[in-house]
Amino acid sequence: MAATAPVRDMQQDRLKIFSGSANPELAKEICCHLGVPQAKASLQRFSDGEVYLQILENVRGADVFVVQPTCTPVERNLLELLLMMDALKRASAKRITAVLPYYGYARQDRKDKPRVPISAKLVAGVLVTAGADRVLTLDLHAAQIQGFFDIPVDHLFATPVMIEYFQKLALPCLTVISPDAGGVERARAFAKRLKAPLAIIDKRREEPNVAEVMHIIGRVRGRTCLIVDDIVDTASTLVKAADALMEHGATGVYGCCTHPVLSGPALERIGNSRLQELVVSNSIPLSDEARKCSRIRQLSVAPLLAGAIQSIHEETSISRMFV
Repeated sequence: MAATAPVRDMQQDRLKIFSGSANPELAKEICCHLGVPQAKASLQRFSDGEVYLQILENVRGADVFVVQPTCTPVERNLLELLLMMDALKRASAKRITAVLPYYGYARQDRKDKPRVPISAKLVAGVLVTAGADRVLTLDLHAAQIQGFFDIPVDHLFATPVMIEYFQKLALPCLTVISPDAGGVERARAFAKRLKAPLAIIDKRREEPNVAEVMHIIGRVRGRTCLIVDDIVDTASTLVKAADALMEHGATGVYGCCTHPVLSGPALERIGNSRLQELVVSNSIPLSDEARKCSRIRQLSVAPLLAGAIQSIHEETSISRMFV
């Protein structure tokens, strides 16, 4: 009588992890943690720039995960994700999970001015239409974006990765800083885990990517400050916050964020700032210039995402990963 293959091995055989071109290093690292080979797909371009995509292995009945942050170039990376999910759906994949370490267009999540789109809702609808059965994402800019989907959304946080790093640093007289009122909940979670007090920076934003620091709520004089945010884009908010904290008597300022967008003059601003260190995750790949910046340290969220993918695949709870 022929030996029966272990159930776990059969499950692993049906687990497929694909990657677009946005962050192949992260997808490779996730596969290493899971002990599975990365699934093969061909991504090419016609001479006019159109994407040509082909799935190069059988996915019929498979549990498929597509790792693709929609970072810059946003439209190209989003389109690659949509085309890959459409191809997988037409190839009879059993379930398709869009793994979005960074969810682009998340900053426009409501109508705050006349005649503007709700871009985060539109992207959610397009992902579902393209074939996503489930979404796994990391540190959404606004938690309510989960409600834009009519499919399950697993919303993870990079907090455990960041907390572990700062616990090892053992910064003296630490105060955790929220750079605005909207980030208080995120900063409070950090402060609680690090057993540190919380302070808030009140700012007024006159136009996109331009922030004016007003005043600081909480005690920072004579203390080491840690600014906690989800995204650093042009770094205007971060740098002005660091200046304000130092002017109010802070002895040192660190920053951390999950998504290092770092567009425009961000690297120049960080290099010339009073920040001692900016700690980021690899949800978005750093440019060569950013990798050379001595003030930027990148931590990996691959073990976190790999654990969530394993739990989703095996239909076990991932609540232990929520902070």
